[in-house]
Formats: sequence, structure tokens, C-alpha cells
Amino acid sequence: MNQTNSLQQTLPILLKSLRLPYMQQQWQEIETRAIHEGWSHGQFLLALCEVEQQQRYSSRVQRYLKESGLPSAKSLSNFDFTCCPTVKEGLILQIAQDASWLNRGENLLIFGPSGVGKTHLASAIGRSLIEFNVRVKFLSATFLVQQLQQAKVELQLPHLLEKLDKYDLLIIDDIGYVKKSEAETSVLFELIAHRYEIKSLLITANQTFSEWDTIFADATMTVAAIDRLVHHATIIEIRQESFRQKTAFARSNSPGE
Repeated sequence: MNQTNSLQQTLPILLKSLRLPYMQQQWQEIETRAIHEGWSHGQFLLALCEVEQQQRYSSRVQRYLKESGLPSAKSLSNFDFTCCPTVKEGLILQIAQDASWLNRGENLLIFGPSGVGKTHLASAIGRSLIEFNVRVKFLSATFLVQQLQQAKVELQLPHLLEKLDKYDLLIIDDIGYVKKSEAETSVLFELIAHRYEIKSLLITANQTFSEWDTIFADATMTVAAIDRLVHHATIIEIRQESFRQKTAFARSNSPGE
């Protein structure tokens, strides 16, 4: 067996054993280019490492996006900040591109009436953070509460809470739609208490804190939940007319309608 044949048979085995799948897939193509362009050994090695790193990053981002459950087509690039003067674009970009607040277990709370872009903004922030190696999970508040309730009935609530701990950021959308019942709000409170100062929450809500007595079963639980959420939190309030209402109004008044 000549040296070339030995290399072609042995190198893929070694790359596979070292768990370098993208190097394994592309080393021959890169080798051909290196020979053609007269690369040094160091340049060839650098190109191989860059391919492995870039492909791993891309694969991880796609995997995190898939598991996140984030609504599609909602990003910062297509969020209209000009229509939301109360939302500071610089602050949002900082939150979306600097994950240090997640390392401190801080929260982000977004308030505003229905249709002003709270879900879009929350989703866009989550999508951006995934690109910075953050694991995100997006859940509607009602669906999350149903999951928590079922887990509690089956005596699996601690297990579910620990399972959710793998996500650096848990986005709870439309918390105001949770029904005011002890069964629902008690498990929601347990989640808030469980993640307090450890893991971050991003919560969207139609109601300001003064109206949260419609969410939790009693005043004591309401105060305790709010206290934990705001202790280390950034609060964003969107004061704007509903985008959906404006779009419907414009459509109804357009020529030919």
C-alpha cells in the first residue's frame, strides 16, 4: 500500500474517532485547493479547523432554533422600531447581543396592549441570543401552565422544572391569559420561584403589575411573584396603538376595498 492510499484510508478513520465530522467530509476538497494554491501546512490546518468550527456553529444554531419553538420570521431586522418610540433600539440590541444578563439570572419583562409587537420583540431577542450560544425555549403561558399542572398531578413537577433548567432563557408569552385559579397560578409561581436568581425569564404581558391580581389566586402570591421577577429585571413598556388594528383599518380604507 503506497503512502497516498494509506492516508486516504487512515485519515478519515482518525477524524471520525476524534469526532471531527466536518473535517472528515471536506479534507480532500481543501487539500486539493491547498495544493493548487501552494498553501503551507499551517494554512491547510487552519482551513480545516475553520471549516470544523464554522459548521459546528451553524449546526448548533439550527439545533437550538429547532428546539426553541420560536415563531418563525420574527427577527430584530424586521421589527419596526420607528413605530415604537417608547422602545429604545440600542437597549434592545444590547440585551439581544450580550448574554451576560443571563449569566446573572436576570429577567426581562415586556408590557403593552395586545397587538403592539411584544411577542415579535421577545422572539427576536431569543433568536438573536441563540446565535450567541444561548439555549432558549418559547412557550405560551397557557400551554406552559398546562404542562406544569399535568406534571404536578403525575408527581413529576420537580423533574419538569429541572428539565426546563437546561434553557438559559425561558420565554413565557402572554402571561395575562392564565386563568385565575389556585391550581394554575400555584404551579406558575413554583416555576418563578424555582428560577429566581438562577435562570432567566422573559415574560410578555398585556397587564401592568397593578393588574396582576387577575392572574394569581391571592394578593400574597401576586406580591411574591412580582417581587421575585423584578428583583433583577429590565422592564420594557410598549405604549403604542395595535399594529393589527392599524393594518386592518388601513386595509378597510384602501381604494377598491
